Amino acid sequence: MSEWVHVAELKELTRRKKKQVTVEGTPVALFLIDEEVFALDDVCVHKERFLSKGTVLDGQVICPGHQWKFDPRTGRPEDQPGCQATWPVMVTEEGAVLVGTTPVSPRESSGLEDVPAVTS
Repeated sequence: MSEWVHVAELKELTRRKKKQVTVEGTPVALFLIDEEVFALDDVCVHKERFLSKGTVLDGQVICPGHQWKFDPRTGRPEDQPGCQATWPVMVTEEGAVLVGTTPVSPRESSGLEDVPAVTS
C-alpha cells in the first residue's frame, strides 16, 4: 500500500504545466494536462532524458531526446516499445499535490485497464 508525500502545490503547475520532484529518491515528473495532474518516472526509458524538460502537446508528454510521445495516464509511448512507470497522484481541496510512494508498474504487458490519476 502506498503512502502519500506532499511534493508541490497545484498553483506551481498552473504556470509551467510541469515540474520535477523527488519521491523516495526517485526523480518524478509532474504534468498538469486538461486540469488533471499526472506523475511519471522522470527519466525516459528510451534515452534516459528528463521528461520534465520535454513538452506537453495534445495531451501527450514528449521526451526531449527523440520526441517519443507518452500517454500520461498509462506511461505507454505512442508506437514504441517500453513503458514509463506512473505514480498515483492526489490533489487536495487546498491545492496540495500528493504523490504515492509506490509507482505503478509499467502496464505494457500486464493487461490492466487504463487508470486515470486520482483527484479529490
